[in-house]
Amino acid sequence: MEHTSQLVAEGKLIGDSSYSDRATKYTELALDGIKIDYYDAKNRIVHEVKKSNKVEYAHIAQVKYYLYILRKNGIEDPQAIIEYPKLRQKESVLWEEGDLEKVENWIKEVQELITRADCPFLEKKPICKSCSYFDFCYIHEV
Repeated sequence: MEHTSQLVAEGKLIGDSSYSDRATKYTELALDGIKIDYYDAKNRIVHEVKKSNKVEYAHIAQVKYYLYILRKNGIEDPQAIIEYPKLRQKESVLWEEGDLEKVENWIKEVQELITRADCPFLEKKPICKSCSYFDFCYIHEV
């Protein structure tokens, strides 16, 4: 659903305008269901730009999953940098001990969720309003 999301398009615009030379220096990488907008293959660094004005655990989890996929595909010691143009901050994300088990547990939880016969109850959270899946979750809400 992200390809139709205005929120995702806005984030891409912020990334492109904040780092205008990025597209010429780094490549886009699509691999095993993920799409990394800016990947520095020479240094094995994922550059993830966030439009958010706060650092969130979900951002770190996202790039940890990217690092998991890269490692699974034979890329040794990949790293990530999350960039927050609005905050003028960067967050380095490294693969750490325990991350393999953590990410594999996330995958297991998602697999269990998507194979359920029934849909889980809707948990209304403030973050939902800024999620590209908002319309999917709230389709039956008035």
